Amino acid sequence: MTGLDIDQVLPVIGSKELIASLPLHLGIGPDDLVVYPELAYPTYEVGAALVGARTRVSDSLTALGPETPRLLWINSPSNPTGRVLPKEHLKKVVDWCRERGVLLVSDECYIECSWDTASYSVLHPDVCGGSHEGILAVHSLSKRSNLAGYRCAFVAGDRSVVAELLAVRKNLGLQMPGPQQRVLAAVLADDRHSEEQHQRYAARRATLRSALEAAGFTIDHSEASLYLWATRGPDGPDCWATVAELAELGILVAPGSFYGAAGSHHVRVAFTATDERIAAAASRLAALA
Repeated sequence: MTGLDIDQVLPVIGSKELIASLPLHLGIGPDDLVVYPELAYPTYEVGAALVGARTRVSDSLTALGPETPRLLWINSPSNPTGRVLPKEHLKKVVDWCRERGVLLVSDECYIECSWDTASYSVLHPDVCGGSHEGILAVHSLSKRSNLAGYRCAFVAGDRSVVAELLAVRKNLGLQMPGPQQRVLAAVLADDRHSEEQHQRYAARRATLRSALEAAGFTIDHSEASLYLWATRGPDGPDCWATVAELAELGILVAPGSFYGAAGSHHVRVAFTATDERIAAAASRLAALA
């Protein structure tokens, strides 16, 4: 992200709060359509439901037909799948939204947790053409810097939309407290700890991925984020059966259906535990091999 002015960046009290409240703060209502990915973080739907907006899940812009959303969410790298959208695809989405006057909001909280490919922001000049009109990007320190408890995040992009959000949020008492702002600035200025964290997660990811594959799982996507999107195929056990089977081994995973019907045969496996716990999980997975 380059070329951003101070009036294009707004600190927020955690990305979840921003995502859930964004439709409300932008005046979106029952006559409006909110679109989000087929496999998605549930908070996109919750934010739309709170204002009574219509919702639709779709990964294809052409599938929307003549409908024009008020708000379109994209999530790259994805939670839960770890899928990364190519730069060329992101540009097409930006262009499509601008042609129709649709606000595009990109949840990029895992952008610095990329493993097998480069991840791009919608605010990258090669994607947005050097203009931030009609687009926002959401970022968080929870993943990059392991600071979930500090509730430090920010949204950046179109200055007119940022100004609207600021005007509403300050009247709701949603300014980020001063000490958190100092933490946010200090951590963003320090890349060394983030690089160390990245290496730590990469090692855990490699250990867990090898163990899952040896136990008969296939890992889909997962080129980024802090999760492995694991399945034993469409003819294998559904996600809840896998959750139960792994729980018997003392391994907790998230059912894929929690993120949408398309995840019914997948589980989301996090590699955010300690090295010791990751090694223990890998050892227990050997019982399934």
